Amino acid sequence: MPEKFPLQPLLDLANTRMDEVTRQLGELIASERSDQQKLDLLRQYRNEYSQRYVEATREGIGPDTLRNYRAFLARIDEAVDTQQRVVEQARLHTTQGQRQWMAQRTKVRAFDTLSQRFQDELARKVTKQEQRATDEHASRKYRERGEEAG
Repeated sequence: MPEKFPLQPLLDLANTRMDEVTRQLGELIASERSDQQKLDLLRQYRNEYSQRYVEATREGIGPDTLRNYRAFLARIDEAVDTQQRVVEQARLHTTQGQRQWMAQRTKVRAFDTLSQRFQDELARKVTKQEQRATDEHASRKYRERGEEAG
């Protein structure tokens, strides 16, 4: 029965954890992109609304309409600021997720290296055993021939 890598359960666990961390990182990246898209849309809307405001003031508007434009622009600015904080938080989470992924990858690579060394050592042992058996067989044949001749 061939020997098994004694740390195989830990390697399997590390690989499972790697899959989980990879999935989580993908979700974090997707969330960050979504949050950034929302921010971009808010900024674009703010710019469009600001242009409408400028055009309306050129054409002449009443004080109530002017107040409404300014109040709405202030609310859009608040929404942009809030979304900017959401994006910054998402970036922070993504960075943390990347660090976790790299740390887990390092663990998996370490276990893979140990496993490979174990397999290499096992292969060397098998090769030595086969060589010994071949040498022993050849030696026995040589002695048998010598006894037959003598």
